[in-house]
Amino acid sequence: MTLPSTAVEIRRAVAAGRTSAAEVCEAALERISALDGQIAAFRTVAADRARARAAELDRRRVELAGLPLLGVPIAVKDNICTRGLRTTASSKVLEAYEPPYDAAVIERLEAAGAVVVGKTNCDEFAMGSSTENSAFGPTRNPWDTERIPGGSSGGSAAAVAARMVPLGLGSDTGGSIRQPAALCGVVGLKPTYGRVSRYGLLAFASSLDQIGPIATTVEDAALTLSVIAGHDPRDATASRAPVPDFSTETSSDSLKGVRVGVPRALMRDGVEQGVLAAFEQALAVLGERGAALVDIELPHSRHAIPVYYLIATAEASSNLARYDGVRYTMRAPAASLIEMYEKTRGAGFGAEVKRRIMLGTYVLSAGYYDAYYLKAQQVRTLIKADYEAALQRADLVAMPTSPTGAFPLGERTADPVQMYLADVFTVGANLAGLPAVTVPCGFTGDGLPVGLQLTGRPMDEASALRTAAAYERVTTWSSEVPALAKA
Repeated sequence: MTLPSTAVEIRRAVAAGRTSAAEVCEAALERISALDGQIAAFRTVAADRARARAAELDRRRVELAGLPLLGVPIAVKDNICTRGLRTTASSKVLEAYEPPYDAAVIERLEAAGAVVVGKTNCDEFAMGSSTENSAFGPTRNPWDTERIPGGSSGGSAAAVAARMVPLGLGSDTGGSIRQPAALCGVVGLKPTYGRVSRYGLLAFASSLDQIGPIATTVEDAALTLSVIAGHDPRDATASRAPVPDFSTETSSDSLKGVRVGVPRALMRDGVEQGVLAAFEQALAVLGERGAALVDIELPHSRHAIPVYYLIATAEASSNLARYDGVRYTMRAPAASLIEMYEKTRGAGFGAEVKRRIMLGTYVLSAGYYDAYYLKAQQVRTLIKADYEAALQRADLVAMPTSPTGAFPLGERTADPVQMYLADVFTVGANLAGLPAVTVPCGFTGDGLPVGLQLTGRPMDEASALRTAAAYERVTTWSSEVPALAKA
């Protein structure tokens, strides 16, 4: 069968008995089998587990008909724990790790009727912007398999873009949901920090990490957020704020009264002409739908990249200390405990992870803490204050999601600074803890997708989703599919 194109359509069809969860699951597995050899989006395909789960849902279809994701296949980034299903964070140090528990988001997805079909490739421990840092090889962009899909959630974004699954889960520390979603031409949502439990997420930078959905439509992303959001006593940072039904926020066409702030000074340098042209056209469409475009300033955002890479690496150096050969999977043979630590971490971690651990350890060390880490936290406060001021004048902040289209594989691997600059428009939302959504808004001259990013106030995902959905409905960009996926 042909897989229905959205999660909402699949759920309706399965609930009504027009198709079965088993048929939908088989269609997804067939597409993965047919296409993933060209893309390498998946680390593990859980075919038997998915089939068993779908069969159970079909047996209980009448009883479960009200579940919001009944029979919907979903791909999960490989840094989110799945009980009994390998979870590697795309690192050799966890190559054979099978968690004894599910992450909170997996519990909630399965309670809502979703079917996990596999785990997707990512930059090792989510450290990267291209999915080239995976210990098991890169993922390729479905729009051009000689180019990167973005990162670190590149596997989930590529799987959704190629229509192997209608939904993917990613994690976003500095843009790792939004940037790959934009470069693959799909929707990506980073919720407010604390909106979604991080229980079961393999930690990179604990004050920045957040789990969120990647989808083909804004409506599907909103529906998924309603399922996975909410308080969790196992995560001390999970908010107790009530969770609305976000899917009801995606039905309005009018943007009358919505104020969209545009920080034009941030886009004076380093933005590809094709990206800038698509962004300006998107702003024009928002204006035509009734939105008021407001010039705003984010004066400290020019420091966001160094601030992010100081804070994130400091937190990473602490979080990754647990991978020492004593627990988990990999242990290098050695004559002493210290030698085991050194050999295990030396062989288990890739170059980018080692680079970030060393940088983070340096900035936290005596004599450098005040000059680097403390100063970065102070500037983080200023960046957050800039957003607070801007979001008093505007309801949302609009920027391109990425300054460029997807770049060729290998182009930036030897230049970490250029790689880090790919996050220039996304790290601010993480530093300030704000929600942000990216929606397709056009193509570069090379035919590569461009994303429009909308950042909102804390716990106000609804405004960003409402605006993104209104834009999506009056444009055709979200319905575009790469040629590879049409075969």
